[in-house]
Amino acid sequence: MRIDYRSVFPAAIQAMTGLEQAVRSSSLEPELLELVKLRASQLNGCGYCVDMHTKDASAIGVDPQRLHLTVAWREAPCYSARERAALAWCEALTLLPSSDVPDMLYDEVRAYLDEKEVVALTLAVVAINGWNRFAVGLRSPVGSYQRPEGHG
Repeated sequence: MRIDYRSVFPAAIQAMTGLEQAVRSSSLEPELLELVKLRASQLNGCGYCVDMHTKDASAIGVDPQRLHLTVAWREAPCYSARERAALAWCEALTLLPSSDVPDMLYDEVRAYLDEKEVVALTLAVVAINGWNRFAVGLRSPVGSYQRPEGHG
């Protein structure tokens, strides 16, 4: 690890945790959120977060096939229309510098999520992209994540 950012600047972790708490207070399903976090982490090449969200998703009972196929979700039949809309939204926001968020995509996500859920999903994507940048930029050791006791 380049810098132990959790101990060097705890206020940053507190701020990021606040984002997570806001997302968890929404009506978005934990399974959908883990799939979105996993997909953003894959796109960002964040091994630490891919490991974390695979473990967290497994702990809440997400089918392993759904985890393995997240990288190819468009071709995989195991995702609901709501999950597909959320994953497409996640990809567009994560790849924003090289993509766009067209009205058609917004209309699709709105067909399955209400306004509050779209805002919560957007915040979830903002948060995981932030965590990915901490973990990749400061080199969190891949494979070192352990779920806290009592979670799941």
